[in-house]
Amino acid sequence: MVHYQQIRKAGFITFMSLTLLATAGCGIFSKQAAQEIDPPPAESQGGTSAIDDGQAMQQGEGSQMTVYLKDRNNYIAPVTLQVAVDENRKAEQLALEMMVDSSEYANQLPEGFQAILPKGTQVKGFNYVKDQKLAIVDLSASFTDYSLQDERRIVEAITWTLTGFPDIERVVLWNEGEKLREMPVDGFPLDEPLTRKIGINLEKADGVDFSRSMPVTLYFSSVTPDDLQYYVPVTRLVDRSEDVAKTAMQQLIAGPLHHSSLTGVMTPDIEVRSIAIEDDIVTVDLLDDSHQAGQKTPAEMIQAVILSITENTGTDKVQIQMNGQTDVTDTNNRAYDQPVNRPDYVNPLKL
Repeated sequence: MVHYQQIRKAGFITFMSLTLLATAGCGIFSKQAAQEIDPPPAESQGGTSAIDDGQAMQQGEGSQMTVYLKDRNNYIAPVTLQVAVDENRKAEQLALEMMVDSSEYANQLPEGFQAILPKGTQVKGFNYVKDQKLAIVDLSASFTDYSLQDERRIVEAITWTLTGFPDIERVVLWNEGEKLREMPVDGFPLDEPLTRKIGINLEKADGVDFSRSMPVTLYFSSVTPDDLQYYVPVTRLVDRSEDVAKTAMQQLIAGPLHHSSLTGVMTPDIEVRSIAIEDDIVTVDLLDDSHQAGQKTPAEMIQAVILSITENTGTDKVQIQMNGQTDVTDTNNRAYDQPVNRPDYVNPLKL
């Protein structure tokens, strides 16, 4: 469902873009709707309203903030940081400022991660269009000073960071008071609002025909230079299927591609017994012949299942079963006999 409307360059990203366009079928804003949100992102403009302090700070409750940074393997990954809440600034603005290279928050980033927005970038304006769940961000001139290979990473990092906040599903980028129709270096199209349907850390499964593919987002594992484990989301093009949830789980079991620096979270002998969605709860029943009653299941595996299945289904709750049984306990001694929510924060890494 990833939507990329212009094909400008040859190579892997071009083919990905064409495929994602062909397989889109998503309810993205039309050009007419895009024109309706063209007023500059100033809080005094009619039809828009700034997020109030309570609403804006929800993602940062408990002085926690999830932002998307570039890791040492050039993946964009979520990192939850401890921050000092500033009542004079919206949480969304603070999140973007923490993503700026060499900002005042640079010493708060864990080792192995770096801010992706160009040095000197400032957030000149932020507005929220409530009825469209849309964030409008106006960035300074320095935002355009980046390398070609980082363009998609920048778009992904901004989009996934802001859509992690409650009630934000779409993002529009401005530069010095003017709406951007495309990214300035490599032409990534911005004529439609950005959503998580653009994907993140794009890749293609071996042997997949682009014209008959669909994307699924999976969470694999990596480690920091300090040997701390964290999750990395990857959007993978796979053979088209009517059962997206089951396909995503099968790909999670298959693990990272052979050229990837990521680590799988499940052993290949595990199978998907069934997946059912009812009353906004996804029940995932995994089949593992080697699993015995009372045996603890790796916490890393369960969390990756929860993150992956909720990302692909849009639901917030997951019931985990092993061999048809709900008496599942992970290696952190957490019980999963009842449905659990998707984690509010991902990768709470310590400095």
